[in-house]
Amino acid sequence: MHATSSDATALCTTRPTLPRGFGLVIGAQFASALADNALLIVAIALLTQQGFPAWWAPLLKVGFMAAYVVLAPWVGPLADAFAKGRVMAAMNLVKMMGLALLALGLHPVAALAVVGLGAAAYAPAKYGLITEMAEPEALVKANGWIEISVVSAALLGAVLGGALVSPLWLASGMAEFCDGLNLPADKLTGSLAALLAIYAVSSLLNAGIADSGHRQRSVAHDPATLLREFRAANRQLWRDREGGLSLAATTLFWGVGATLQFAVLRWAGEALALPLSQAAYLQAAVAAGVIAGAAAAGRWMALHQARHGLWAGVMLGLLMPVVAQVSNVATAAIVLAFVGAVGGAMVVPLNALLQHRGATLLSAGRSIAVQGFNENLSVLGMLAAYAGCEAAGVPIGVTLSGLGLLVASLILMLIWADRRN
Repeated sequence: MHATSSDATALCTTRPTLPRGFGLVIGAQFASALADNALLIVAIALLTQQGFPAWWAPLLKVGFMAAYVVLAPWVGPLADAFAKGRVMAAMNLVKMMGLALLALGLHPVAALAVVGLGAAAYAPAKYGLITEMAEPEALVKANGWIEISVVSAALLGAVLGGALVSPLWLASGMAEFCDGLNLPADKLTGSLAALLAIYAVSSLLNAGIADSGHRQRSVAHDPATLLREFRAANRQLWRDREGGLSLAATTLFWGVGATLQFAVLRWAGEALALPLSQAAYLQAAVAAGVIAGAAAAGRWMALHQARHGLWAGVMLGLLMPVVAQVSNVATAAIVLAFVGAVGGAMVVPLNALLQHRGATLLSAGRSIAVQGFNENLSVLGMLAAYAGCEAAGVPIGVTLSGLGLLVASLILMLIWADRRN
């Protein structure tokens, strides 16, 4: 028998508590995501250093996210078949290999695709472990902390990335020493070395996570059968009322969020005349807002109230045309922080609902793999559209405004469809 909304209401009558060992999971996740986000800024600097046009920048994220989509049918069963902490530790080693290849001269988009291979298998293991560790009534709270760690890493990762490409860092002894190695990355070799150390720390923390003991190995191991199983799981989650609603909302959110990551950098350079090292700090303003919104949702919103997060999504879309009109750095930071806050308030409860329904209908790893497939397919599609706008010379203000109005319209359609059902 499957859980229903009334089940979710009953689950939320007691005060939720986080599981033992949760802090170690948060620490390992934070370190890995910190390096992921800083790497994006460093890779953009490498593209500039190598003379690539601006529209190549969003393709870095396309390369990174491609594995999430292509490998989705197999990373879920992988995460379910082994101790998830060990899987995450191994995937950090794959990320480190991608960094080494980038330093040795592999094209930045290809190198980030290698890092994305590690990240693609890391995600279902991470979120699946949370579902295994936490009771259903604690999922919103646990997701609140996970999203806070993800977005804190994005915030500090943007700051770290900006610092690692700043003139101050590039004139440091570390950068000079690494430049002496005569690798193709030049002085940015030192930046990559710093990120390599952070991934190593994350891998060590992952190795210390206790095994939850949960295993669910697939009966079949051939790729064709796993692909059929994945398609069936994808259909099952979309056809579920609560699962389909929350999956649609989070899919839209992460596609928009990935696009904003680049749009804010471009907008800050054009509208506010900020260099890359300083424009990255405006990404941090968005991330700070998401932390506040995620914390508030985790504190005051229960699982059965998750649909309320959709209204925050409408506000998120309507705020983006406002951002496009700002021309002052201080005002931009405030508005972007507010954008992040409503985004955090939207995604945390809906993500918790999605994980609850996914784990009930499928399994922890498989449901997260389905979620990752859809969300990252949205990321790829939106980033490709954004790169096309950049190549066509569409003004960044028009792009931001159009994206925001599209988001608000789609979320309102989800609310209308949910009420009809």
